[in-house]
Amino acid sequence: MPLLAMLVFVSGCNTKHYRLEANKVAYGIIDEAQRQALGKVEPFTIEPPADTLRRRLLLDQNLPVSGPESLGARDLPRIAHWPEDDYPPPPQSRPAELPDPVVLTLLDALQVAAANNRDYQSRKEDLFRAALTLDLQANQFRNLWDTALSSNYQANRRGDDPVRGLTSSAEPSWRRRLANGTLLTADFAVDLANLLSADRASSWGVLGDATISVPLLRGSGRHIVTEPLTQAERDVVYSLFTFERFKSVLVVRVASDYLGALQQLDQVRNAEENYRGLIVSTRRALHLYDAGRLPQIQVDQARQDELRARDRWISAQQAYVRSLDTLKGTLGLPTDAEIALDRTELENLTGVAVGEIAQTESLDAEARADDPVELVPVDPRGGPLEIDERRAIEIALANRVDLQTALGQVYDAQRKVVVAADSLRAELTLTGSASVGERRSGAGANQPDAEFRVRRGLYAAGVLLDLPLERTAERNDYRNSLINLDRALRSAQALEDQVKLEIRNNLRSLLSARESYNIQLQAVEIAQRRVQSTALFLEAGRAEIRDVLDAQEALISAKNSLTSAKVTYRLAELGMQRDMGVLEVDEKGIWREYTPETAQ
Repeated sequence: MPLLAMLVFVSGCNTKHYRLEANKVAYGIIDEAQRQALGKVEPFTIEPPADTLRRRLLLDQNLPVSGPESLGARDLPRIAHWPEDDYPPPPQSRPAELPDPVVLTLLDALQVAAANNRDYQSRKEDLFRAALTLDLQANQFRNLWDTALSSNYQANRRGDDPVRGLTSSAEPSWRRRLANGTLLTADFAVDLANLLSADRASSWGVLGDATISVPLLRGSGRHIVTEPLTQAERDVVYSLFTFERFKSVLVVRVASDYLGALQQLDQVRNAEENYRGLIVSTRRALHLYDAGRLPQIQVDQARQDELRARDRWISAQQAYVRSLDTLKGTLGLPTDAEIALDRTELENLTGVAVGEIAQTESLDAEARADDPVELVPVDPRGGPLEIDERRAIEIALANRVDLQTALGQVYDAQRKVVVAADSLRAELTLTGSASVGERRSGAGANQPDAEFRVRRGLYAAGVLLDLPLERTAERNDYRNSLINLDRALRSAQALEDQVKLEIRNNLRSLLSARESYNIQLQAVEIAQRRVQSTALFLEAGRAEIRDVLDAQEALISAKNSLTSAKVTYRLAELGMQRDMGVLEVDEKGIWREYTPETAQ
């Protein structure tokens, strides 16, 4: 009966307990890795939110889905033999209806991406898995216990008197590997043998067995034995660095897609204003034609530009919808969901990104045509992130976690060379064993109980020597480890050069966008004056319709270029912080920007 009860307990194991235990261990490892590698600890979980915006949009906007899989794990039906009835938790009741329209600010978009972006979730799971792998490697150096229970029925009918017996056994075992390679094992067995025939005799059996194995040459030494554990510890840090790097890459990508969509929306507005203005120009041309003050060819020119403006307006609308779909994909939202963006985010860029670098210098109107031409050099004064190139590169080399990973992998490759070289050595192992007591089976139930006496045990000691006569595989592994070290070096060097190139490119982008912004500020002002003056000259008969149309075209081009320069500068600022490794992002996807003046 005790054996049956144990079987029932084992078969009904609590899967929830194991899941929660794995979570506790992995989250503890991740917290410690954050503390040591990043100097901070942030909340971390791989459990998806209870009710994502994706699910709410699908339900609230009644969007078509292929099945419950589209909504999430909570909405999946429980299949047969599912181990946990309450995991994942059942979906909540239908959430409150979303506002119409659903307007997302840039801050909202960052938080939505942290909760819905699929790659973001995968990176978190990669870190969690690395923590579980570390726990498994650490388990090799813990006290490992195991217990086996068995019950065997035997019937011997070869003789005149059939013999039937039942043997019940318990076999606990212990195993421990030390950091120097020593392996200790101990097995203990308790048997109860009962005869089910004849005099129904019974007998106890007790056996203890212990062994020790101590490597002295190949496979010995803490640096060799614990290498898998060391690598697992470093892999957790690498996964943490990869996750931190991905967070900064993701927020810049979200910002790029969000501001890119707003830029397209601004172009829709500019195209609409231009279209309306050309409609007015066409009407004015028709009025002057009816008055005999304008030839037909100029009316046709106005009409042609009006049609082109309509085509540009429609194309701008479709480009905006495409950019909005791209943003939805980055956020992990259904592309057919209806969302809107906060237009004020683009207006706020003037103060946040380029307000400090806007210049209002005008061309020298008093200069004469025959005066010497002096080209004005680019003003070195810029925004706060337009810092000295060398300093920016030094900051990047010190803070880029992916570069730290690449450098760490060079050290990993060096350790692999040491381990491979160790495999070329001779193997010399000391072994020892001790066995005390005797086993019993059903057929031997009529024997006296076994005695557990240490003085009557069986003891053995030995030496195993494996000479390095055949080491072809080990030789090749050693040579490959040196090749892998060279590859790791080249990868680290290539990434370092790539980091420098990214910093230089970002500084160029900042400078170009700043200069473009200031140029386009003046271009918009000139174009607006030109539109007003040509309209008046047309009414006075001192200009042709083509002058008005060209002025309209210059104005919309300048407005689009001005918006593009603002967005480009802001994204270059974020890209600069990302590539210097100083753009901090919390678990909710919210960034904290770097301030060069106060950061040392």
